[in-house]
Amino acid sequence: MTSPIFATKFASRLDSVLSLDDFEALAKRHLPAPLFGYIAGGSETNASRRMNEEAFEAIGFVPRVLRNVSARSTVTNLFGEEWRAPFGIAPMGISALMAYRGDLVLAEAAQASGIPMIMSGSSLIRLEDVATAAPRSWFQAYLPGEPEKIDALIDRVAKAGFKTLVLTVDTAVLANRENNVRAGFSTPLRPSLRLAWQGLSHPKWTVRTFMRTIINHGIPHFENSFATRGAPIIASNVMRDFGKKDHLDWSHVARIRERWTGNLVIKGILHSDDAKIAVNSGVDGIIVSNHGGRQLDGAIAPMTALPDIVSSIGDAVPVMLDGGIRRGTDIVKALAFGAQFVFVGRPFLYAATVGGMAGVARAAAILHDELHRNIGLLGVTSIKEITDERPVRHRISALGSWRYSMRGVGGTMDSADLEERPDQQVEASSPTSVPAT
Repeated sequence: MTSPIFATKFASRLDSVLSLDDFEALAKRHLPAPLFGYIAGGSETNASRRMNEEAFEAIGFVPRVLRNVSARSTVTNLFGEEWRAPFGIAPMGISALMAYRGDLVLAEAAQASGIPMIMSGSSLIRLEDVATAAPRSWFQAYLPGEPEKIDALIDRVAKAGFKTLVLTVDTAVLANRENNVRAGFSTPLRPSLRLAWQGLSHPKWTVRTFMRTIINHGIPHFENSFATRGAPIIASNVMRDFGKKDHLDWSHVARIRERWTGNLVIKGILHSDDAKIAVNSGVDGIIVSNHGGRQLDGAIAPMTALPDIVSSIGDAVPVMLDGGIRRGTDIVKALAFGAQFVFVGRPFLYAATVGGMAGVARAAAILHDELHRNIGLLGVTSIKEITDERPVRHRISALGSWRYSMRGVGGTMDSADLEERPDQQVEASSPTSVPAT
């Protein structure tokens, strides 16, 4: 989706990118402030967004050495499909406002990179177009409030050819996105002098994304909220496309399970009891998530919730995670505590805004290379070994004391205990006994 005119400029810009965080700095310069603020911000105080990353910082590694890791591989199987690595691209709304044809850019680059991309239900490109361009993509739905509209949307997704449907369930009511307001972003998008100035002061985005979109495709609409086309992003009635959802309950999941024959994944689980209910409702997978810190401010980090959820449902269905992952080491930590797959959001959208397909491919390559390097440094050769050996431990104080968890033993011991008993064989952490951070 990147034209030859811009390919060379994108390539030179991407030469300076060495980590996923580097994309954020480039995107902040490239995007109008309201759009960057929409991507970057969480709800209210951003507490949950901060906790998402801090949860990973509280975990350290206990690597093994001299184990011949020359044949290591990051290949992973999920839902009967083989993926190049155990990570994918999380669903992100209105991506096509940030990057030209953003959903297609993300989907096609993901497929070329051998990883899944989850298309957002609040996207501005028809789901059929993405399914045709990148058939291995997944689709994420924000359920309409009425049963007949739910049925029609599910049928549309199935007809398009998607094999995996992700239901986001943590949006019973709209969150307090005051950060969007402060940044100047609104839904519907309202023309103003402030927006006009942002367009003039960010000419690359204005020409390469906004004007190209308007000229080639007209005013963007919310295309996939229902079985039919939704409202344009500037329409005063656009909020009706998000519908009333506070009455939705597990009976609606049961209804969808009866109708949907593909893989059914629930996204937005943080409580172990909800994980059990989801499994009993017949879902095929769970994504532990707090919506990137964009819904309930103060909701615990997915990495904090992960051990209890894994302990509660075992291997009944694959447990996945999103939120806060920025490095290959973060992926290893999630896998070590029982996740089978992870999803990354904001960095991939930043990559799409500044580099198109090449940017997304670069982001995927960086994360893959980090993961491949990290498992070698840990002394393991496969993703399964990370889960089996769990080469991690938790920090329990600001002074750097670390707590181990014995496999199969309810108690824990910290580093001081180990110094007193150097002959003690301590195995890696078990999700059933590691204390939440």
